[in-house]
Amino acid sequence: MEQRTPATVARNSGSGQADATDLSSRIAKGELSAADATEAALARIEAVNPALNAVVQRMDDEARTAAAAADRAVAAGREPGPLHGVPITVKINIDQKGQATDNGTVLARDTIATEDNPVVANLRRAGAIVVGRTNAPVYSMRWFTDNTLHGPTFNPWSRDHTVGGSSGGAAASVASGMVPLAHGNDIGGSVRYPAACNGLSGLRPSYGRVPSFNGTAAKGSGPGSVASQLMAVQGPIGLSVRDVELGFTAMAVPSLDDPRTMPFVITPKETPRRAAVVPESAWPFCHDDVARAVFEAGERLSRAGWDVVEATPPNLTELYRMWGAIVVPELIATLEPVLDRSGDENIVTSVGFWKQAFGQVSMADTIAAIARRHGILREWLHLLEEFPVLLMPVSLMPAFPRLADVQSAEMTSHIMQAQSPMLVISVLGLPGLCVPVTMSKTGASGEPAQLPLGVQVVAAPWREDMCFAAGADIEAAQPLFCPIDPK
Repeated sequence: MEQRTPATVARNSGSGQADATDLSSRIAKGELSAADATEAALARIEAVNPALNAVVQRMDDEARTAAAAADRAVAAGREPGPLHGVPITVKINIDQKGQATDNGTVLARDTIATEDNPVVANLRRAGAIVVGRTNAPVYSMRWFTDNTLHGPTFNPWSRDHTVGGSSGGAAASVASGMVPLAHGNDIGGSVRYPAACNGLSGLRPSYGRVPSFNGTAAKGSGPGSVASQLMAVQGPIGLSVRDVELGFTAMAVPSLDDPRTMPFVITPKETPRRAAVVPESAWPFCHDDVARAVFEAGERLSRAGWDVVEATPPNLTELYRMWGAIVVPELIATLEPVLDRSGDENIVTSVGFWKQAFGQVSMADTIAAIARRHGILREWLHLLEEFPVLLMPVSLMPAFPRLADVQSAEMTSHIMQAQSPMLVISVLGLPGLCVPVTMSKTGASGEPAQLPLGVQVVAAPWREDMCFAAGADIEAAQPLFCPIDPK
């Protein structure tokens, strides 16, 4: 088998794209122009997007204008940014000046942003060229990317299985070689799950690392919800761990519009290379292929010189229920008044099943969960002091069949429990990096299927550097999984 380096990946897929790190380096050295990189991305979108429906708002003219300006800056001798000339995509639930923040619903299709969200501004300031906006489920609240406004997005590995959600369009745009790097966001797993379903790396940063503020939402519906303020983060999805680190560096510039972000620099202390593998027995169930992927990731770290042991973090089941207690009541209160007007039956059905999955939750339950969170986080911090990296699944199952979440309340409950390794990390505000490791032998329903499987690398707050260090060692043992041509 040919070793899949960024160069051979681009050649084999026909995408013309190297990974973002290589691309930015070549553009900065003058070996390639931003205009050429942008044209390659636009051509790839033209070629494969009809089969996937990942990019739902194309920006060809604006992208070409930005690329020309980037090339003029290089010619004038200006210092290029870390993403100078690199084509990227941005998710449709984030403000981008002049574009609709439609969030996958007809109710918001005419909501045009007048300013960039700070994360978009940071990416542009770093030199990135936005070539399009990517699909998401209605209000970005499903594990399946599908809506009546833009239609479904398909997984380039298998049209019969979910592309992930809610940043499914973002992941498909990277996996298929349209762009090497994409913007996503994550309140329960919306970066990590699509990354895992598509054979990509994706980072949920620590709470407070990357700024976000949608002026369109603030003017229309007041401040963000408590759950959003506690858990919602912006993060990158990329071809490689180094791309995700590069994207995170560009995104993580504080903004006064997001009080969670703080304008100071963390200087990580010298940290031992110790990792704990969370065993299969820690979860209510775990697919054999998923357990195998986590074990393999631990073996790779051990071979790379890490001290690897097995350990179970405290309160996993309680944290899963806490996510439901904090997120679901606000979700219901916010969305139920508009769901019937959205014209999207799937989101109505899905939210109804979410309510059944987590049961009746009172205001007292929510307040107690928020209060309890602090004490559990303290216990986890002590564990992360001993083992600076935890290895666990992203999801307990391979990718589910498309639209599985609208089949029944029982299936939705099963799906939500399968996502518990992501939900517990969201509750605690910890960084979690998805790294692809292997392929499954079956899908989530037991059907024969070869689908990418990722593991989740977790670290202490503000220690994304440890996620990247471990992730790079896990990734180094294999070829890159993407980009691929849609199957």
